[in-house]
Amino acid sequence: MGMKKSVIAALFLVLILLPASSLMAASVYKVGGIFSSTGRASFLGDPEKKTMEMMVEKINAEGGIDGHMLEAVIYDSEGDPAKAVSAVNKLIHKDKVLAIVGPSTTPTTLAIVNFVERAQVPLISCAAGVKITTPVKPWVFKTAQSDLLAVAAVYQHMKNAGIKKIGILTVSNSFGESGKMQLLDQAQDFGIEVVQVESFGAKDTDTTTQLTKIKAASPDAIVCWGTNPGPAVVAKNVKQLKIDIPLYQSHGVASPKFIELAGDAAEGIILPTGKILVTELLDDKDSQKKILEGYQTDYSAKFNSNVSGFGGYAFDAVNMLANALKGSNGDKNKIRLALENTRNHVGATGEFNFSDKDHNGLSPEAFVMVEIKNGTWKLID
Repeated sequence: MGMKKSVIAALFLVLILLPASSLMAASVYKVGGIFSSTGRASFLGDPEKKTMEMMVEKINAEGGIDGHMLEAVIYDSEGDPAKAVSAVNKLIHKDKVLAIVGPSTTPTTLAIVNFVERAQVPLISCAAGVKITTPVKPWVFKTAQSDLLAVAAVYQHMKNAGIKKIGILTVSNSFGESGKMQLLDQAQDFGIEVVQVESFGAKDTDTTTQLTKIKAASPDAIVCWGTNPGPAVVAKNVKQLKIDIPLYQSHGVASPKFIELAGDAAEGIILPTGKILVTELLDDKDSQKKILEGYQTDYSAKFNSNVSGFGGYAFDAVNMLANALKGSNGDKNKIRLALENTRNHVGATGEFNFSDKDHNGLSPEAFVMVEIKNGTWKLID
């Protein structure tokens, strides 16, 4: 009995003398994800979900964050704002996550920002709408390039090409409305006149009526602003109507899925995109090239498929969140402040410089212009 008491006493002493960090090592940092991994926007959300899972697995294999393993709790919004709201409430109140990556789209993100703000949980969206982070909301960040920068890239290309008059066709949701606002607001700065404005529903299978009106206004080019599958329908209708002027698309279709959906109607379309689609064409001195090559190698090996810029948004979000978790001890406000103070972070999407006045943190250099030629992307100088 005396020996048993001695063993118990010795164990008790060891536990007392162990540093707190050793005792905490087994605790888990839960992080949330909301992606449109199925449904019409799955071309966005599926690579984002896979990327987050892959990266959490890699971080854990390397020892986690300060000894804490990561656990990713991921819900599928199916691209539905109501389901995104249900998911964010589960993540906040049931799963008690430290931060959330996603959602995939502007409408689903805007549906949940008030919830994360009230609960004071950091959110890193993978969607593009400028309204997500403008005006700045303390707990909301995003990794996708904003439509403000995308429109500027499109208009600069048009200005260089001598295009003066355009027709615009935007999807009837918050992504399309945000794009339309930027297209109208910035036109005068580039000497461009918008001669016709039309819209289409996200589920529309024909846009010939809208395109016929645009054609009648005699523009020099057309800009379509949306995410698949609608823009592919627009591309096919433009070809069917024999509208022989340049067709520009938004960065919302910057994935192989658009070329697959549009088929030969994709030929000649011009759009802004992150560098991920043209990695092999980048100069070896480009600061993003090695990062992009590493991400592509890991993703292709694990999922036997190509990366997309959309997966890149999740890649950047998880990387910056992992950095922000270091030294936080799970304190959400410390995580938020670390994100806000992220500087010179080179990722798949661009170089991020967050501040208390900018929660997107990207410059115009995050975009390149590409043209679709022979079923692939050609970098435009």
